[in-house]
Parts: sequence; C-alpha cells; structure tokens
Amino acid sequence: MRSCLLMAVAALAILGCSKNPKYVPVSGVVTLNGKPYGKAAVSFQPVGTSENPNPGRGSSAYTDDNGRFVLSSDDNNGAVIGKHLVRITTRSGGQVEAQPGLGSPDNAPANRSVDPIPLEWNWQSEKQFDVPPGGTDKANFDIVTTKK
Repeated sequence: MRSCLLMAVAALAILGCSKNPKYVPVSGVVTLNGKPYGKAAVSFQPVGTSENPNPGRGSSAYTDDNGRFVLSSDDNNGAVIGKHLVRITTRSGGQVEAQPGLGSPDNAPANRSVDPIPLEWNWQSEKQFDVPPGGTDKANFDIVTTKK
C-alpha cells in the first residue's frame, strides 16, 4: 500500500513538471528613427519568477522590409505569456553603415560596420515587454538614435 502511494505521488510530480508553457501569437513593427527597419533580429527571452523560474524558451524573428515581425520558437508560433527581456539588433548579413575614422586600441581598420541600433536595445538591453494571455499584434518598438 505504501509503495503504491509513493508511486502515485511520484507520477503526479512528473505530470506536474511536464506542463508545456502556452505560446500565444506575438507580432509587431520595429522602426528606426521613425522609419520601418527591415534588417532587425528581434529576440524575446521570458523572465523567470520565484513561482515560475523556468517560464519557457525564448522566441525570435527577423523583420521584413516594412519592419514587421512575427515571433516563433522552435515548432511554436508566438511567445510564452508573461514578461520578456527584449533585444533588437541588426541581423547578420544586414548592411550597416561604415563609420570612417573610428579606430580602436588594437589598430583595427578605421572603416568598420557599426550596428545603428543603440546598445540599450541589444546586448545591454533591459527593455521588457509583457505578452498578454491572448497574444498581441502590437509589440511595436520605435528605436531612436542620438545621431541625425
């Protein structure tokens, strides 16, 4: 009897841990200085909480020529419900402007490609977006640079 009870508790624990996070549709538009940015890679990483330290896998997308993106993660369309850390950068292979006259302490070439998206939107990002239970098509991000 005791071993049956332990097996039942173990089975319930395993079933409780196997819940898959719910993905909902998420899309939006990225603009750079007010213009659609078709060279962006958008990443949403779920933020864990004490109640749910592992909320699920992150989602990502590339923008099209109109700056529009639709998130997906592996075989799931959308993103998990809840808060996400958002990172936006220029995607690999995208054409970014060369910045003449920029040097470095290691004497790297003076002309090098520079991502026009400020660091506070990509690797240093603390930007968050809350994905609602029904999903959204309004995950819009207007990135403004300081240079004109």
